[in-house]
Amino acid sequence: MDEETPKPVETLDDDALTQLHPNHVKVLRIQAALVSLPFLAGSLILESADLLPTGAIFGPVLAIAVVAILRLPLRRHLARGYAMGADRLRVVRGIWFRADTVVPFGRVQHIDVNQGPLERAFGIATLTLHTAGTHNASVNLPGLEHTLAMDMREEIRSHIRRETL
Repeated sequence: MDEETPKPVETLDDDALTQLHPNHVKVLRIQAALVSLPFLAGSLILESADLLPTGAIFGPVLAIAVVAILRLPLRRHLARGYAMGADRLRVVRGIWFRADTVVPFGRVQHIDVNQGPLERAFGIATLTLHTAGTHNASVNLPGLEHTLAMDMREEIRSHIRRETL
């Protein structure tokens, strides 16, 4: 039986989605590890109380933490993508609940490029498009290389300027 090569995820407009920067997975894993630390510490404290057999609390918490640190960030990363057209940005995200958002550049009010300390350390950024309206008024696209996010911001700004003239 022939093995088929994987095909890129196709959008409704037949544009292949662009994946986020690989450093996005690293940042997500560090964030998951930081969230897991209090649970691991709490389970060690409960473990030291000798209420249950050794490993009954810490073992399951450790197993959940390992999955939350290694597997879930990769799945979250692979479930995101974007396609930038001549007059719109399409952002797809979600594992269980898929969200497919198309932002026409004509609706963009302003654009932000954000970096936290972890993102800055790994050279990635989040592009945020603020649009007119109340539903989905802000669309975030995390995990972009910082220079790419800046270039995308400038391209969208130039398109907005052309429309207003």
